Amino acid sequence: MTQLTKTPMSKKQPVSLDTSSTAAIVETSAGKVRGYIRNNIYTFKGMPYGAPTGGAARFMPPTRPAPWIGMRSCLHFGHVCPQVAISGSYLVTGGDNAPVDDEDAFLLYRAYLQPAGEDCLRLNVWTPEINGATKRPVMVWLHGGGFQVGSGHDLIAYDGEALSTRGDVVVVTVNHRLGPFGHLNLAELGGERYAGSGNVGLLDIVLALEWVRENIERFGGDPGNVMIFGQSGGGGKVTALMAMPAAKGLFHRAAVQSGSILNMGQPEDTTALAALVLVELDVKPGHIEGLQQFTVEQLLAAGQAAARKWSSAVRSSGGVDFRKLSRRLGWIPTVDGVTLPRHPFEPDAPELSANVPLLVGTNLNEFVSGVDKPDAYSLTRQQLEQHLSERYGQRTTAILDTYQRCYPQAKPFDLLSYTAVASVRQSAVDQAERKAAQGRAPAYYYLFAYRTPVLDGRPGAFHAAEITFVFDNLGRCSNLTGGDSQADVLAEQMSQAWINFARYGDPNHAGLPHWPAYSAAKGETMVFDTPCLVQADPDREARRMVLGDSQQR
Repeated sequence: MTQLTKTPMSKKQPVSLDTSSTAAIVETSAGKVRGYIRNNIYTFKGMPYGAPTGGAARFMPPTRPAPWIGMRSCLHFGHVCPQVAISGSYLVTGGDNAPVDDEDAFLLYRAYLQPAGEDCLRLNVWTPEINGATKRPVMVWLHGGGFQVGSGHDLIAYDGEALSTRGDVVVVTVNHRLGPFGHLNLAELGGERYAGSGNVGLLDIVLALEWVRENIERFGGDPGNVMIFGQSGGGGKVTALMAMPAAKGLFHRAAVQSGSILNMGQPEDTTALAALVLVELDVKPGHIEGLQQFTVEQLLAAGQAAARKWSSAVRSSGGVDFRKLSRRLGWIPTVDGVTLPRHPFEPDAPELSANVPLLVGTNLNEFVSGVDKPDAYSLTRQQLEQHLSERYGQRTTAILDTYQRCYPQAKPFDLLSYTAVASVRQSAVDQAERKAAQGRAPAYYYLFAYRTPVLDGRPGAFHAAEITFVFDNLGRCSNLTGGDSQADVLAEQMSQAWINFARYGDPNHAGLPHWPAYSAAKGETMVFDTPCLVQADPDREARRMVLGDSQQR
């Protein structure tokens, strides 16, 4: 296995940059592209892997881009799919779209959103070599944001330069259709022509992987050794691809970070959401073609209004169990029997990807953290018990005491977080367990537990915190850790684990304790912290108490 080494690029070294017109040129299947070289890494941004998706192409399966003559400049990121921005506005034009209600998140890790448009089938590549003979592992990143927001360059941490440098790998990030553009299920409402409309966002990713298969050798990559990895919604996309016939053979390892969405949308649910969109736009079934004439802003507004109504209806009919998240998300792929024949990991792991090793895990605090909650840690144990007793009744004290034994240093707000994210953790455990049960390829399970000292340590191990470490991007994201030297070591450990998993299907390396493959009996878990250690599913007992007897097997 590859040994853990210091990143060659020191923070004290000056940045080298070559943007000359002849520095980085590659002939792709659609034409020549021009990138640039930064710190010895060839960088290409905004390369088209598909044709524009507006007009008559809206809601249709993606097609290849038209070939171009001459040189195409790929020096900056391409359009992102039109979407509702974090602050609630519509992201459809250029300019700054910095939300003002998300201050901690922007300090810690988030980038500003970029111009949007329906010509959004673009990808970005970072590689140590072009037009050579070496074949390197390819790491294809699928962004978070559920299936409705985000992009391949949404977060600062997504930049692939440092990861490519450390691992001698090719890094690819992808933009694709989202929300009503990617997952408006019109199959029943619009007829055969729209049969695949509920899953075109996933089909975009398949087309991107086909682009990788056809072109990545020219960028120094090995089309026979491709890893897909993603966080949150990106992890859900990885999970879905593992059950898609069209994606079979296009990737060879898979990693799911805080995104174990084991079941996707039922046709009756996604059709009902689509019907709400039609009502908002006053479009009658049988006249669906009119949807292709609406402006982007009109479709986004209708999609947002419909999704709010759907979410309200779903919330009133049940709880917030992450294992039932597919109904609450609204915009989500549809199990249509063709593009997505079955739920990805429900009730078991898909046979299609039985030979693909899986790396899967969650963060300790996930969605319930101190990010943007200045008073979070003023919560007292008494207040916590009063709050949780409405849900857990007489079990409340026992649940909290059990979590306290698992995490002795936890404060009351931490305990609240752990109970709230129990179903998130259980979904990842279920995915690892079901993968391991196939006995064909290993599953490796982790828990990211590092607490940043920034903001008085309030953020904890929040949702998306691990991405910076996986991409070895503390240099770009120093606000996340405040320059904590222990975080530098953890970033080396984690990024090398992901690199080794991409290269070998095994994340072990000399800088980590031995990381065994997951088994249901032992629950082997790599806890990424300072220091890292292996434990046996550390909060299993407490999690089962929260989720009820149905989880005990």
